[in-house]
Amino acid sequence: MKLHEYQARDLLAKYGIPVTRGGVAVTPGEARAVAESIGGPVVVKAQVFVGGRGKAGGVKLADTPEQAEQVASQILGMSIKGLTVEKVLVAEAISYTKEIYLSAILDRAAKRVTMIASAEGGVEIEEVARTNPDAIIKISAHPHLGLLDFQARELAFGIGLTDGKQARQFAQIASALYRVFVESDASLAEINPLVIRADGSLQALDSKVLLDDSALFRHPDLAALRDSSDEPEAELRAREADLTYIKLDGTIGCMVNGAGLAMATMDVVKLYGGEPANFLDIGGGAGKEKVKAALQIILADPNVKAVMFNIFGGITRVDEVARGIVAALEEVQTDVPMVARLTGTNEEEGRRILAASRLIPAATLAEAAEKAVAAARGA
Repeated sequence: MKLHEYQARDLLAKYGIPVTRGGVAVTPGEARAVAESIGGPVVVKAQVFVGGRGKAGGVKLADTPEQAEQVASQILGMSIKGLTVEKVLVAEAISYTKEIYLSAILDRAAKRVTMIASAEGGVEIEEVARTNPDAIIKISAHPHLGLLDFQARELAFGIGLTDGKQARQFAQIASALYRVFVESDASLAEINPLVIRADGSLQALDSKVLLDDSALFRHPDLAALRDSSDEPEAELRAREADLTYIKLDGTIGCMVNGAGLAMATMDVVKLYGGEPANFLDIGGGAGKEKVKAALQIILADPNVKAVMFNIFGGITRVDEVARGIVAALEEVQTDVPMVARLTGTNEEEGRRILAASRLIPAATLAEAAEKAVAAARGA
């Protein structure tokens, strides 16, 4: 789950990280009011989940509240890479002498949270890694003790902050950002740029936070911040139906229970020359409403030429799944051919139930994949 810049800024501020003053506005009048409260030049920034806002005209400076209202009226409602701007962040415009990059990520290879810093801030870290990898400093936090003080100072020294006061402030910010990452169950917490002001102090000018969807149940306050405006409709509908769905580019829709089985199903489809149209895990239960929602999501993709059910009845009984499929098919009208492979508890009864439907039966995963590929080509 992505946070808007203003939401990430507010989260960082709770941990004592110095951020710019300002507020979010949804109308030009509100933008003017925020600018008046700041009492100086401001920057008005479109709040959309895409990069390149500045180049698209979504970031503008304003010297007065009147100008802030004017530029906000220009930005609000504009389209940036297909997304309509509905909110703007009005923040104080500050002068600075240098830009720094700082982030916390999960390094899966090291199996630790890793802090990344670079003296070359203000640009994407991927570009820095490509053009000047030596400018990037990485330090992995201890899995139990966290980011230690000496490690935070090493980051500061590594990017050239030799002034003692400055290095200490950077270390404090790095430690706070680490806590943001861990305590929010984030997958990324980034400040870019972290700027050095004329008086030598540091301030977070722009920030980005990505949260782990699987941990949101532990953070209802953060889950309430979700903005679904950038989510594909199918993925939004899947989340509402408690399904895990990812659209792919193939022609064979896959409905499977279990993430591992879903991955194996896609592999076997490719083995037999087909291309999966999606990853869809219906989870442990497969009642009528859930199967119906999953089918509707799969069939909404115009590229789908065949649907393949691959259900393993462990805790969930196969006959219950079969009844759910039959009931769902009575309400979802389609001519798309469908192949069903169901195995596990009460599979004989499940197959008997499906025998009366128009589904193409398959005894094994290989047979199901082969029949689904043939059906898609025939369609």
